[in-house]
Amino acid sequence: MFDQLYQDHIETLLQKIEEADAIVVGGAAGMSAAAGYNWYKTDEAFLRHFGKFAEKYNIESIFYGFYYNFSTREERWAYIASLIKFVNDSKAGHTYLDLLQLIQEKDYFIVTTNQDTQFSKAFSDKKVSTFQGDWRYFQCSGPCHDQVYDNKDQIEKMYANIEGTRIPTDLIPKCPKCGQDMEPWVRSRVFLEGSFFRSEITKYQTYIMKNKYKKILFLELGVGTMTPMFIKEPFWEMTYSLPNAYYISINPEDAMVPREIEEKGLAISEGIARVFQDALKEKSKIGRLKVL
Repeated sequence: MFDQLYQDHIETLLQKIEEADAIVVGGAAGMSAAAGYNWYKTDEAFLRHFGKFAEKYNIESIFYGFYYNFSTREERWAYIASLIKFVNDSKAGHTYLDLLQLIQEKDYFIVTTNQDTQFSKAFSDKKVSTFQGDWRYFQCSGPCHDQVYDNKDQIEKMYANIEGTRIPTDLIPKCPKCGQDMEPWVRSRVFLEGSFFRSEITKYQTYIMKNKYKKILFLELGVGTMTPMFIKEPFWEMTYSLPNAYYISINPEDAMVPREIEEKGLAISEGIARVFQDALKEKSKIGRLKVL
C-alpha cells in the first residue's frame, strides 16, 4: 500500500510539473542536506574542512561556527574565510542537478533562504532570488553605505594565509568608505537590506505578478519550520488565493498541507534525493513509452 501511495505521489509530481505554465521553487536547507552539504550537523565533510576549528572551539556545525563568539577578529575571519572557501569550491549538489533535469523545459523561478550558492551553481542567477543573503558578497558592518562587494579574491588571499586558526590582522577586510570591518552579506543583525536586497525581492515579485493567474505550481523543497514566514507560509497563502495554483512539499520531516488547501496540495514525506531520482526514472520511462 505504501509503495503504491509513493508511486502515486511521484506520478502526481510529474503530472503537475508537466501541466504547469509556471513553477515557483522554494528551496531551503533540506535541499543542500540531501546533496551532502549539511550546515547543521557534525559530519565527515564538516570535520574535513573545519576540523581544526571543531577541535579547538568545540564547534559542532558550519552554521554554529558562523555565530560562534570567537575571542579575536583574526580567529573569526579565519573561520569565515574557511567557510566561504568551502562554499566557493563545492560543486553543484546532485539534488540541484536533478531538479534542473526535472524543470529545465518549463518556465520557472527559484526563491531560497539558502546562502550557500548551490542554486546559483546549477541555475542562472536571473532565475534565483537569494533574499536571505549570499556568501559570495561582503557589506560594510555599519553598514555605512548601500553596496555589496564580490569577495572571491579576498577570500582566496585570506584562506591562503591562515596560520592555525587565525589570519594576519592586515587581511581582515575593511570597508572602502569608512574603514570599518566588512561583514558577509548574510542574514545577521547588520544584514544590509539595501538596493541589492530589494532587487532580489523584486525579481521574485515580478515573476509572481506575471504568472499569478496562470496554472502555477509552488514546489517547496527542504523547507523546515524554523523560519516558515519566508517560503512555506507565503506558498500556502498564494496557493489558497490564486485560482489555478497547486502546492507540493517534499521533506522527510516537515512536509505538510494545511486543511484549507488540501484539495490543492500534496505532501511527500520522503527524502528529496530519492524523490528526484525516482521521478527522473519515471519521466524517462514515460518518454520511452511515448516514442514507442
